[in-house]
Amino acid sequence: MGQKQIMGVWIVIATFTLLGAACNTLISSPTATTELPTKTSPPATSTPASVLTPQPQDTPLTTEVIMCELDSEAVSEMNEIEGQVRILRGLQQTRQVDREFLTQVQLRQRVIDDFLADFTQEEAFVDAHVLALLGLLDRDFDLWNFYADLFTEQVAGFYDDDDEEMAVICGADFGGPERITFAHEYTHALQDQTYDLEDGLGFNDDLCEADSERCAAIQALIEGDATLLEEQWLRTYATEEDWADLMEFLTSFESPVFDSAPQFLREDLLFSYMAGLDFVKTLYLDGGWAAVDAAYLNPPLSTEQILHPERYPADVPVWLQVPDLGAALGDEWREIARGVVGEWDIQAVLNEFLPKSVAVDAAEGWAGDYYLVFYNEDQDIDALVLVTQWDTMPDVHEFDAAFRDYGDARFGAQETSSSYKASWHGEASYVIFERLSNQALWILAPDVETGQTLRQAITFPAPQQ
Repeated sequence: MGQKQIMGVWIVIATFTLLGAACNTLISSPTATTELPTKTSPPATSTPASVLTPQPQDTPLTTEVIMCELDSEAVSEMNEIEGQVRILRGLQQTRQVDREFLTQVQLRQRVIDDFLADFTQEEAFVDAHVLALLGLLDRDFDLWNFYADLFTEQVAGFYDDDDEEMAVICGADFGGPERITFAHEYTHALQDQTYDLEDGLGFNDDLCEADSERCAAIQALIEGDATLLEEQWLRTYATEEDWADLMEFLTSFESPVFDSAPQFLREDLLFSYMAGLDFVKTLYLDGGWAAVDAAYLNPPLSTEQILHPERYPADVPVWLQVPDLGAALGDEWREIARGVVGEWDIQAVLNEFLPKSVAVDAAEGWAGDYYLVFYNEDQDIDALVLVTQWDTMPDVHEFDAAFRDYGDARFGAQETSSSYKASWHGEASYVIFERLSNQALWILAPDVETGQTLRQAITFPAPQQ
């Protein structure tokens, strides 16, 4: 879905959720040197940035040019960390990575310019409507301003793969939080120089727009790689002073924008770091960094493969033929979105109204899907079609059972029900759910007429491409 393409900033919660776990296990021996590690859109072409330094929310944005330089000691430390990362990761830079030193205010403006410039209000409107139909957001949620607030809440620096440079904050101490951030972001520079993230790996706006599931999987590979390296750097090279800085930061860190976000947005923003780390760690423990490098030559294709590393690379998604239903609804309706939901988001949808364990089990066995969203501007109403395919008959039956419970919790008592079909009818919604063979169909419409029109226009089960 669209929100996977608009993640361009590495939020501090991701790093310190992981770091907190590491600190619990390593605090008694902060200078440990073992390399074995411990255990979540802005344009896809921009490698996520690191956000570490809490900042006041009323700091004005400005384009004023301010001379900004780091002291020679901090620059020397950056050079040293780059060498340490190259040793740990086993990748060599092919050219010097430029650094642009910016004040906090300038860096915040750079985030706005780089990561939100291509995410229009119209795109935010569409993404919010898709997520609202799936029950993941309120329909009037202001998604654009949420990301604008989040991405400028705390920023310490990032690697910009468009300009192939590191944007680094100055005017602040280059302590433990900044040093671990730099190690993470320099890893992105090495990834880009080695594999060409945008053109070689296909991690760019156009390809992510066409296949958001693949984009989410690649982002998880990229971030999981950098996060694993970050853990190894922490274990191998972090000083006692670094650990003290990090402990102090952990005790005072606040992220009010992130903390106040809906559950789905919080978890989705963490997905590429948390699930990505598990995925990359599985590869690493099986074959070292060579196995991780091999994944860049044969990238994962779905969030299913990220969630279940044992299914990579053999279990590839099934591609379903997506129909053109616009003519069936009439001129007052227009299609505003289409794409693939994927296992991770199906899990999130169910988890809004069902226990996590039930949602996880029901989403497992996903094989492929397509969704379509339509909007009637005159009446300000919208409609959703989602067709899913499942690996086995038991998988589709498990999803069927979970969805009926989900429907009852979200839409009220079932209006009709049989072994393969159910419907719900509320004041502002009409829901159809059907299961045939190893596929399931979900239609969410504002009224019975629209729902039945969509059902009659759909070929179900859907043929494969």
